[in-house]
Amino acid sequence: MSRWGLSLRDSGALLMFAAMAAGLLVATMWGVTQARWSSYLTQAERNGTLLYNTLSRGATAPEGIIITPLAAQDQALAEAGEFSRISGLPRPAYLTIAPILPDATGGAGLSLVVVSDDLQYRVADLVTHPRQRPEETLGQLTRLMARYCSQPLILAKPGNGQWLRVQGGDLWGCAAAPTDLRLPAIALGLFAAAVIFTLVSDTAARFAGFARALGTRRQLGGPESYEAEGPAELRAIVDAVNTYLETERQRLEERAVVLSGVSHDLGTPATRLRLRSALIEDAELRARLETDIDRMTGIIESVLTLTRAELNVEEPRELSLGALVEALVDDYQDMGHPVSLAEGAPVTVQGGRSLFSSRRSSQVIAGEHRIIVTARPVSIQRALSNLIDNALKYGRRAVVRLEAGVDMATISVEDEGGRRPLEEIEALMAPFRRGENARFTDGTGLGLSIVSTIAMMHGGELRFETAPHGLRAVFTIRRA
Repeated sequence: MSRWGLSLRDSGALLMFAAMAAGLLVATMWGVTQARWSSYLTQAERNGTLLYNTLSRGATAPEGIIITPLAAQDQALAEAGEFSRISGLPRPAYLTIAPILPDATGGAGLSLVVVSDDLQYRVADLVTHPRQRPEETLGQLTRLMARYCSQPLILAKPGNGQWLRVQGGDLWGCAAAPTDLRLPAIALGLFAAAVIFTLVSDTAARFAGFARALGTRRQLGGPESYEAEGPAELRAIVDAVNTYLETERQRLEERAVVLSGVSHDLGTPATRLRLRSALIEDAELRARLETDIDRMTGIIESVLTLTRAELNVEEPRELSLGALVEALVDDYQDMGHPVSLAEGAPVTVQGGRSLFSSRRSSQVIAGEHRIIVTARPVSIQRALSNLIDNALKYGRRAVVRLEAGVDMATISVEDEGGRRPLEEIEALMAPFRRGENARFTDGTGLGLSIVSTIAMMHGGELRFETAPHGLRAVFTIRRA
């Protein structure tokens, strides 16, 4: 119902009434069938009772029953018990022998054989009681015959008389049975339940799909706004979210403009300060002043970098992650920094699970193999540079490792700065948070916030692990 734009209240009311209507129709079809079958079986039992009086006392046969004596040859076969050889019987013939003893009212006993074309009747299932009369027994037998879709006929011999052929297919045969609506009623009920379940599932899936899309908004390729078909409530939520996202984006753009203006405006006085500081003869005072100028401009640039990362201004493209990491490590090595790419550790690509095994396959590939990802190269390079800079600031060296799976690529940067609590390191991912020894190093406290933002933009995360000699920063991104 949601695909027509109805509200949840209206569609829920319609589904409720539809379910009630379907239930009433199913119940009606079931009840009508039960009533017709009950009347049909009762009539068959009554005809069986009347048939006993016809056979044992010579009463008039009920309408619809034809009684004829067997031919002389068939009489002999019946007396010999070879009923299946009697002419005119179906082939194969299933025989149900059900003799009826005489009672105190003077009625003769009956020798009965029910001949069917496809089943034997379970006469042991007939309900009896001590004072049951013979006609009641025959009535229950004809009721049992009417219960199944068959074409039975009866061979009967009253007392010492001759064998008779009793045909009553119009009363207890398959063609006489009323139309059974119970199976269509069950099918209708299942169909109605399936339709209602599908509509409810479709509505729930639309909400769940919007929630998933909203959860990937900041990831690579995330939409700027959303469209949704469904109930009025969902469309109202989507409109509100789009309005909020547009407001948020405008606010970030305004912030970037302000920071860019501040950075530009600070450029001229900062340049003047540098020129004037060059005239200071005291080298220590001059160095302190230049350090303060660099720190001031660095703070503005870091905040501007974080804002640009949140805006996702860089267009993603395919790139070789291995080549980017190797080039970045080479740059640090050219500048004399103790940064190395893990040697002797080839890239391991993790595969998916097989149909016949729960274990994931893996393939070791050569180091020169290029891992292709879809990403923002400048943002990735900035994130890795921040991690390497932190490793050099708080540790003695940085070791970079690259691993890749089917869906994710992982870059880890390990330092040798000693053991530190993971909770303390993870808290530093908040903006403007710095460690206890930050007073001895340069920085603004935004480096890890920028790295975490870039990781989330690419469908990954930034986390920390304890390494044998220090700390390991693990930076993951989605490959496509």
